[in-house]
Amino acid sequence: MNYTPPQLRTINVIRYVTPLREGGSLPAIAEGDDEFLYVLKFRGAGQGVKALIAELIGGEIARLLGLKIPELVFANLDAAFGRSEADEEIQDLLKFSVGLNLALHYLSGAITYDPVVNTLDAKLASQIVWLDCLLTNVDRTPRNTNMLMWHKELWLIDHGAALYFHHSWHNWEESAKRPFVQVKDHVLLPQASLLDEVDAEFKVVLTPERISNIVNVIPDDWLTDDSGNGTPAERRNVYTQFLVTRVASSAIFIKEAQHARSVI
Repeated sequence: MNYTPPQLRTINVIRYVTPLREGGSLPAIAEGDDEFLYVLKFRGAGQGVKALIAELIGGEIARLLGLKIPELVFANLDAAFGRSEADEEIQDLLKFSVGLNLALHYLSGAITYDPVVNTLDAKLASQIVWLDCLLTNVDRTPRNTNMLMWHKELWLIDHGAALYFHHSWHNWEESAKRPFVQVKDHVLLPQASLLDEVDAEFKVVLTPERISNIVNVIPDDWLTDDSGNGTPAERRNVYTQFLVTRVASSAIFIKEAQHARSVI
């Protein structure tokens, strides 16, 4: 396959259109200075920049693996933006999100994937289950699929709940080799009958170099806080090594997923 290292565009947010209150972190539809609409994820919300890091890594790994993901862009929010916002909660969110945020291209007219209405083939279902086991993404359940149907194709969104090891940097090596027990709740697990085949294919694609190229896109200021958990370079190395180790140890999460399928 042809490979180009990821390069995210940067846009300036010029208009706050409407909040998406179904999201726990209060994302919003916003307009960029390129005249496109985006789903804007704020650094000042909920889990802060860690959710943005998980979104970036998860989305770009999915794209590398050939899955459909809306374009991700860095979204710059000016300090003057939102001062006229009447809603105090939103005004506070905008104030604490000045600087670089993350946004996904808005898929106008897309509808939420409904497993009752739409059935995926075994290969695609297995690919998505494998991805979420790799990323430890707990947020792809029947209650909240985080998948959209757009122009009769399936698109993945919202990986902010993935990589939950980074909420506590301790024992990341151990976390990298753990089974993903939450796979039992995955909306696509019943159809994921080709996990071994997908595992063999994806391990060829997801090389350490390509993982590192994705992790290196994370901005420095998303990797800096007062926790004392290392420099931006050191944190990038942890993300890279976590994912490299997890790919190398994929037999562990494949076994867990297959066990979960056997007891459905």
